[in-house]
Amino acid sequence: MGIVAGLDSSPAFTRIVVCDTDTGAVLRQGYAPHPLDVPDGAPRPSDVDPQAWLLSLGEAAGGGLLEGVQAIGVSTQANAVVPLDAQGNTVRPAMAGADKRAQVAAADLIDALGGREAWAQAVGCVPQAARPVTKLRWLAKTEPENASRTAVLLQAHDWLVWQLLGRPVRRTTDRGGASGTGYWSAATGAYRPDLVELALGHQVALPEVIGPAEAAGTTPEGLLISAGTGETMAAAFGLGIGLGDAVVSLGASGSVMAVHTEALADQTGMITSLADATGMHLPVVTTLNAVRALRGTAELLGLPDLEALSELALRSTPGSHGLVLLPYLEGERTPNLPHTAGTLAGLRRESMKAVHLARASFEGMLCGLADALDVLRGRGVAVRRIFLLGQAAELPAVQAMAPSLFGVQVVVPQPADYAAIGAARQAAWALGAARGTLDPRTPPAWHGAAAQVLEPGDDLAVGQAVRQQYVAVREQTHPGAFRA
Repeated sequence: MGIVAGLDSSPAFTRIVVCDTDTGAVLRQGYAPHPLDVPDGAPRPSDVDPQAWLLSLGEAAGGGLLEGVQAIGVSTQANAVVPLDAQGNTVRPAMAGADKRAQVAAADLIDALGGREAWAQAVGCVPQAARPVTKLRWLAKTEPENASRTAVLLQAHDWLVWQLLGRPVRRTTDRGGASGTGYWSAATGAYRPDLVELALGHQVALPEVIGPAEAAGTTPEGLLISAGTGETMAAAFGLGIGLGDAVVSLGASGSVMAVHTEALADQTGMITSLADATGMHLPVVTTLNAVRALRGTAELLGLPDLEALSELALRSTPGSHGLVLLPYLEGERTPNLPHTAGTLAGLRRESMKAVHLARASFEGMLCGLADALDVLRGRGVAVRRIFLLGQAAELPAVQAMAPSLFGVQVVVPQPADYAAIGAARQAAWALGAARGTLDPRTPPAWHGAAAQVLEPGDDLAVGQAVRQQYVAVREQTHPGAFRA
């Protein structure tokens, strides 16, 4: 018996959960926003002083929250790079989030290595503006003095773990975090220092990649700190997904990820081959348009919110009376159609009703995500159950349509900070492995997330017919988009 903590440092806040080591039951929670001067509704800054993460952590842990805790795991936002000088000081603020400044740098890097296929073979992903390797190229081109001073590269969770341990000589990371950098290969389990040099212009020190159940170290007070990982991997670990499971996340954009036994190289760039927090692999496919398609439709119809859109959609019938929405409102990444626009097909006098457009927006969003699922299935990834995440997962229209359109059981977990829970589970694993009470190859068997389970049932055939209607319109409008 014991207690462990998991902290999730997202772009906006730090959340800490304290869990029972054996069951994973959440005993205490803490929360604090990052002390960033960002107006309400404004985008998060691309440059962030990492000290803000520490200040937020300290506030979230106040009031004796961590009393009795024996180990801590750290989960953080993806793609936040912290460049350090030879003395371990930050060269400049951390480069965080989806940094559009680096779009030109991404194209430069793709060309410099010889194209998208060369990158896919090298590290399992093609450079994009958010990737750490791309940010290094941007740094070298626009801030050459800062680039030349950079001697060490850490990601956000590496830096926080290092700070918690008192800034030791040894710096560590995990497979999950390393796999998102663009200079570590999930397939080989090794860094590609040549790609760091290609991007930054010179070699730097990189953190040691340690195993899923290894500890990064122990504080002078005896508190064990686990390897840490990225937010995506921690959330998957907190949910307890395994082989045969996929996670579909409904944000403004959408993502589909699944546990797989091997890394997948994909020259189209649709699949990003990440490693997970257990020693397996976590291929991810992203769509640029998910909930933004619903919000756009709600605004067009003059509806106050998505709940009203959902209610209206359920008054239509499957197939939306022949109306099909290809929801490529921001261009699209899956399929790779960056400069296209959305398409509304099947307009007839009888289909030109608000109820049918409302339903077509839901069917279009979910069919777009089903396309992403099929990208993974086409590469041999088994998908027998889908975890549906995001606020829109609670909408009745989503829950009514998703099982039949995806063609498998859909699980809608109760809202929780699964990234923080995953970080705590990692801490429990490292603690048990260090004490000899847990197998380093087998994570602790915590209780699964409380969830609603939805089955396709008798609606499966109807859902698959709707899906075929969508595919027919997509193929007619963008022939061969998935064969490019």
